[in-house]
Amino acid sequence: MKAVRLHAFGGPDILRYEDAPRPQAKPGEVLVRVKAAGLNPPDWYLRDGYRALPPEWRPEPVFPLILGTDISGVVAAVGADVDSFAIGDEVYAMVRFPEAVMTGSNGYAEYVSVPAGELALKPAGIDHIRAAGAPMSLLTAWQFLIDLGHDAPNPFQSFAHQPVPLTGKTVVINGAGGGVGHIAVQLARWQGARVIAVASAKNAALMRDFGVDQFIDYRTRAVEDMVRDADLVFDAVGGADMERLLHVLKPGGALFLVNPLGFAGYAEAERLGVHVSTTQVRSSGAQLREAGRLLDEGLVQVGIDSVFPLHEAAQAHARAAKGSIQGKIVLAVA
Repeated sequence: MKAVRLHAFGGPDILRYEDAPRPQAKPGEVLVRVKAAGLNPPDWYLRDGYRALPPEWRPEPVFPLILGTDISGVVAAVGADVDSFAIGDEVYAMVRFPEAVMTGSNGYAEYVSVPAGELALKPAGIDHIRAAGAPMSLLTAWQFLIDLGHDAPNPFQSFAHQPVPLTGKTVVINGAGGGVGHIAVQLARWQGARVIAVASAKNAALMRDFGVDQFIDYRTRAVEDMVRDADLVFDAVGGADMERLLHVLKPGGALFLVNPLGFAGYAEAERLGVHVSTTQVRSSGAQLREAGRLLDEGLVQVGIDSVFPLHEAAQAHARAAKGSIQGKIVLAVA
């Protein structure tokens, strides 16, 4: 088969489109003929060798490896003990995450083997491009906002993350135009929240289409100067100065951090009476089935920033490096 492989860590130009062994469906697995693969931040973090992490946390994988967790495609074979899928089924999945976060989940390829429990039938109402853009973003927003769905230990905190009721609440989505953020906006609206979206001006029209109650262009206005007494802030951005978001919340409110690394406001949060929580998204075919109904019915839409053919994966990563991504970047597999 053809695949995009990594033989060393580095920039986008390190990605090679080349021949690779075709995987087999082992017991409990399904072999999927990939039609499209979505890009996500862990892809470029791993490509770069996770240089932002402390040295002791960085991966030591066996090269070559294949990036890519999010796929949509057609079942090509089923392994022993799999009776939930059949050859020809259209499916989508987030593959082996976070188990393969340091070694690659093999999605940038013509074929990938997927544990049956991580697969779901592709929503019939969307194509493979949008389905491939959905899994990690959809599961992240779902597990933060709707249902955690597992009891695995939380690598970021000593307690399990718990979503909070959203109906009738004021919810601020920071990074509302990005892959996770634009899904979170729609889920919060679906749950009956009053939604304040924070993103760049180019996302204003999209946010209006999603029915947000207020839009803030972060380049001209600081959210902490515009909003007070929110019930929840969902931060899909991370980076420097996350602590400022604490002052947007009312006492008893919650700050959910998709990327908590570098957050230094726990003492301030306790003083203000704000609950801070995070979690790590995990693969779940069951949740993709449940949330997939919203995709099928058009209640949640997957925004597509750009589409590249598989052999132009390096260009797709270069696009990601430019930032200001609106929705998802997807690789189309011939």
